[in-house]
Amino acid sequence: MDELLAGLRAAGEPTRLRLLAILAKSELTVTELTQILRQSQPRVSRHLKLMCEAGLLDRFREGSWVFYRRSQSGAGLKLAGLLTGLIPVGDPTIARDIERLDAVRAARSERAAEFFRVNVDEWNRIRSLHVPEAKVEQTIVELVTKGRVIENFVDLGTGTGRMIELIGPKASTSLGIDLSPEMLAFARATLDQSGVEHCSLRQGDLYDLPVPEEAADLVTLHQVLHYLDDPAAAVAEAARVLKPGGRLLIADFAPHELDFLREEQAHRRLGFSEEEVQHWLDMAGLTMTETRRLPAPEGEGGETLTVVIYTADKPGARQSAKVEQVGTLEDTSA
Repeated sequence: MDELLAGLRAAGEPTRLRLLAILAKSELTVTELTQILRQSQPRVSRHLKLMCEAGLLDRFREGSWVFYRRSQSGAGLKLAGLLTGLIPVGDPTIARDIERLDAVRAARSERAAEFFRVNVDEWNRIRSLHVPEAKVEQTIVELVTKGRVIENFVDLGTGTGRMIELIGPKASTSLGIDLSPEMLAFARATLDQSGVEHCSLRQGDLYDLPVPEEAADLVTLHQVLHYLDDPAAAVAEAARVLKPGGRLLIADFAPHELDFLREEQAHRRLGFSEEEVQHWLDMAGLTMTETRRLPAPEGEGGETLTVVIYTADKPGARQSAKVEQVGTLEDTSA
């Protein structure tokens, strides 16, 4: 009862109700919110503080920036959803706020597009060396969704956010984690445009995830491990956050000799053998379930990359078709 009353008191003010409506649509900084609300930063910050304390909003830091979003779990999620659902359709104040939100998103998209333009040549060069992305993505979707219910999905090293864009619509909640603020900004703009809801992005260390134990039904490591100093540790941390019966999917390259990827693309490892990946999974307590090799097309000078996709399950209860109530993906103890 006390939690409900606190939430109602926190939302019972025009600006705070506007904040709930805006933050149901996107993750935003205080600066972006002041642009939308046309109010001073101290005033907006006070409202945000009260709503976070009442559990209606989530607050998280990404480098020097702080983002806010409507609560993604618990009683705060239910109450915030109920209150925003009661706002009259076509309310002129909210409509103006959404127009300004669209302008903020457009600015994000332009910054992301510039980042892509700077890097597109190198990204396209790598893509040309392996099987088309559409084939990789088709295989990934088949391996993680067939006969499975996905409540909580975590994408590690989310990069552009493509895995959340691909799998997010099939999951109840999705969380993308990456160490790079630039890539998170790109992913945020991409997901704004794609319309994927019930997703969040966080800056985080793949060796020490901001996710509690046994929280995720599905974890993906898509073209991530070859950048890491200690891939085995990342696999072990992914296993930690999996629920019993949950699935880990790894997509990476088979061993190759394209040394230019070390210097030009910061690849720490030139692919991995199946035996090496099997050893990591064994050490993490996961059971390999399937391996798919996707041979590369012929490239210039015979230079090609083979993509290998692995799935492994955490021993325990099998996932049923019945959807049960789940908690938050994020560790709120900090």
